[in-house]
Amino acid sequence: MTATVAIVGAGLGGLTLARVLAVNGIGTTIYEAEPSAEARTQGGQLDIHPHNGQRALEDAGLTEAFRAIIHHGAQAARALDQHGAVLLEKADDGALSRPEVLRGDLRRILISSLPAGTIQWGKKLTGVAALGAGRHELSFADGTSVVSDLLGGADGAWSKVRPLLSDAKPAYVGTAFIETYLHDADVRHTAAAEVVGNGAMFALSPGKGIVAHREAGGVLHAYIQMNRSPEWIAGIDFSDAAAAKARIATEFAGWAPALTALITESDTALAPRLIHALPDAHRWPRLPGVTLIGDAAHLMAPSGEGANLAMFDGAELAKAIAAQPDNIEAALAAYEEPMFTRGATEAEGARFILDLCVGDRAPYGLVDFFTGKLGQG
Repeated sequence: MTATVAIVGAGLGGLTLARVLAVNGIGTTIYEAEPSAEARTQGGQLDIHPHNGQRALEDAGLTEAFRAIIHHGAQAARALDQHGAVLLEKADDGALSRPEVLRGDLRRILISSLPAGTIQWGKKLTGVAALGAGRHELSFADGTSVVSDLLGGADGAWSKVRPLLSDAKPAYVGTAFIETYLHDADVRHTAAAEVVGNGAMFALSPGKGIVAHREAGGVLHAYIQMNRSPEWIAGIDFSDAAAAKARIATEFAGWAPALTALITESDTALAPRLIHALPDAHRWPRLPGVTLIGDAAHLMAPSGEGANLAMFDGAELAKAIAAQPDNIEAALAAYEEPMFTRGATEAEGARFILDLCVGDRAPYGLVDFFTGKLGQG
């Protein structure tokens, strides 16, 4: 294959695409806006699923490297009511069915697996122009440009590649997550550490909840989930850490102090994340020389599937290209049709999970889901 392959975005999906292409002897270049791999922290812990994320890592030849970064014991889960009463307790059975790893560690093993020079850092995409015959010109903020024969948009929720294919834009789903971190928790935040337990903790009620996870190194990573308008969130001055903590904590008046400690004792400034999603059945007509993977293709509410889907998309696209290197359009079509189907299915599932967490059935809907008493739909 002599075509010039360009990937926009060095997230998990773009990196997996490049790695599986490399495994199949196909070179590519990733263009990433961040100046380096260490430019920012990479988010929290991910559970990697056997049917998509783990399969992608196997295709990438990284199963052993993946096993070396697993946070053992973190598959434990508990559900609580707002007073801290335990409604459900599930121990980590050690089966590694959905092992937990830090996103940063996973990204690191993918980056280190790529041939030197694959990633060009500091390349912020400012525009893409179709040149015909499947070729595209990519323009960057530093004044440079390149031409691709095959363009993979792996540039996330606010993809600059997506408008080539679709007019769809992410829409706010009505729920905001407020992110907090407590460090050295077993020593400095003992009540919060005890209520979170060894893995994931869900304390939920209609319209709001506190979800946390124990990460490696004694870190508690929490998301305060609230059904609020963008204007309500914008009315909080998150640059004033003490005032923001106090304001969010008032929304949980009467909750167990060990739970609200995940707000008031945060060692980092509270960070608001307004949750956006693309339409469930987002798809586009086949356009020569370009496609999308991950959040660029099927952004959805957090459900534990986003990173897994992005990696699986990347691996599946790479394998489709490797199977038909002389017929790129056939390869892209072979990749896109099943991707559209799985994206729509998982998007519907993500809305279902979010409703279990902050909808009218909380917290008992999630408990029933965990115990198999409640099916999707």
